[in-house]
Amino acid sequence: MSTVPVLETIEITKFDNGVTEIALNRPTRYNALSAQSYRDWLVAIRWAAADDEVKVVVFTGRGKFFSSGQELTMRDLGEDVEAEMARRRQTTKSVVTEMINFPKLLIAAVNGPAIGFGATTLALCDIVYSVPHATFNTPFMKLGFCAEACSSILFPKIMGQSKANEMLLLGKTFTAQEMADCGFISKIIPADVFRETALASANLAAEYSLEAMKATKKLIRDVDRETLYKVNEEEMRVLDVRMTSNDSIESVMKFMSQAAEKKAKKAKL
Repeated sequence: MSTVPVLETIEITKFDNGVTEIALNRPTRYNALSAQSYRDWLVAIRWAAADDEVKVVVFTGRGKFFSSGQELTMRDLGEDVEAEMARRRQTTKSVVTEMINFPKLLIAAVNGPAIGFGATTLALCDIVYSVPHATFNTPFMKLGFCAEACSSILFPKIMGQSKANEMLLLGKTFTAQEMADCGFISKIIPADVFRETALASANLAAEYSLEAMKATKKLIRDVDRETLYKVNEEEMRVLDVRMTSNDSIESVMKFMSQAAEKKAKKAKL
C-alpha cells in the first residue's frame, strides 16, 4: 500500500475495491495540458502501476472537456528555453512509455472533447467509453507539429488508414459516433449516467483475478510493445525538430493570436 499522490493538475480517487479514478483536473482551462500536467500524469500513472491495491484505472477529466490538449504558451520557460523544452519533451515521452507498459486494465472515460495528446493517448488505453457529445481532434498540421503518443501506428491500426489520415493529416474533427463506428470507442454512454456507468464497468473488472488480467494484457501488448517503443522514440525525435522549426513557431503564434481575437470578441458580446 502506498500513499495516494496529491497533485496540482490531476485528482486521484482510490476506492476500496481496487478501482482508482485518475482525473485531469483543470476544468477552468478545459484540462489543457501544461508542463505541470505532464509531470503529474507521469507521477499518477507510475503510482497506479506500482500500487498493489490498484486493480483497474479509470482515466477521465473534470468539467466539460476530457482535455483540450497541449497548453500553448511561452510562459515559465526560464532563461534556457531549449533545455526546458527538451525536459518537457522527455517527460511527455516518458508518459507515453508508461502508458505502453501500464500492466493493469486502463479504461478511458471521455467526458467531453478530446484534443491533441488528450486524443492520441486514448489509443494506448484498453477500453474507451465516451459521452455522446464528445469530439476528437488532432490539430497537428495546423500547428506545424506531427503525430505523437504512437498515433502514427495505432490510429491506422484501429481506425483504418484513410480515417486515421483524415484525423492526423487533415485535422478532421470526429464525433463520438464516428469513432465508435470505426472501433476506436467501445461504447457511447449517456452523459447523465456516464461516470457511474464507467465506474460500474471498472468495479466488475476489479472482481476478477488481477494476475490473470495482467497476464492477458501482457500477451496482448507484447505483440507490438517493442514497435511502440521505437515509434514513440521516432515521433518524439521528429516532434523535437518540428516544434523548433520556424514554420511551426509561426503556426503556433498565428493560432494563439486567432484564439485571443476570438476570446476578445466573445467577451464583448
